[in-house]
Amino acid sequence: MRNPEPVQSTSDVGARLMLVVLCLIWGVSWPLMKIALFEIPPFSMRAVTTALGSLTLYLVCRFMGRSLRIPTLKAWLHVIVASFLNVVAFVVFGSFAQLTAATSRVTILAYTMPIWAVFLAWPFLGERPNRLQTAALGLCIAGLAILIYPLTATSIPPGIWLALTTAVCWAAGTVYLKWAQIPADPMGVASWQVTIAFFALTACVLIFEGHLHLGAAHLPALLAMVSTGIFANGVAYGLWFAIVRRLPALTASLGVLGSPVVGVIASVLILGDRPTAADIIGFALIFTASACALFARKAPVAVTTQPT
Repeated sequence: MRNPEPVQSTSDVGARLMLVVLCLIWGVSWPLMKIALFEIPPFSMRAVTTALGSLTLYLVCRFMGRSLRIPTLKAWLHVIVASFLNVVAFVVFGSFAQLTAATSRVTILAYTMPIWAVFLAWPFLGERPNRLQTAALGLCIAGLAILIYPLTATSIPPGIWLALTTAVCWAAGTVYLKWAQIPADPMGVASWQVTIAFFALTACVLIFEGHLHLGAAHLPALLAMVSTGIFANGVAYGLWFAIVRRLPALTASLGVLGSPVVGVIASVLILGDRPTAADIIGFALIFTASACALFARKAPVAVTTQPT
């Protein structure tokens, strides 16, 4: 009888390689968004990226044979709420944050999400944090203090608060999805969240910007916008749900921690960001805190998607 182990090993290696690609896509998408925002207003940029992401994710769902069916009106209401927390709030606050704060800082602060998820899960899911998760909160507070304190000499950029709001909304959406227990394919739910976000952001374009403002954008900004929409909002979700079906949840969650590291490095290389000593120490503490929150034995929520 043939030994099945090599097949399993090959599958595992393939999934881990996909995880590396996922980290690269989600990480590099942060400086690419900043390039797009140099010449395209936030709502216009985000309406286009969610449109491209929605179409790409729909095609990925069809290719992978995933169901898009949402069975009940109650389930649809849950999907709409989750969309506004996970996608609309994330992309709006995250985009405006990058207008007034360094992309490397915004990236790290957005990925404090696991810490906020731990503590939102306590009152809403009844899942009390354990000692490691409590330590994570302490590390996160210390990291935020080190990161923000030097900025108080002048004034703290609004982008810092917007980046933290991004993380809290993402955490709230993650906890909400676990609480709602939507009886549908998770990938189909993700697809509908992006689609609903597209319509919400299109309405924002009409209200706040009048119409799409793409005419003044040069090729680099347009390419950055298109690649963010197709890869970060579409292909990456397909990779993520393929990964979580083949790797343990905790291993798959490394994608959340690998992405901000890639994002900071990419911001330095692409945008010329120069983190200060305080930034580096703060980044390290926040990264450690996120790791503690994610990999604690009783971590309350599994990260499902990054709504980039």
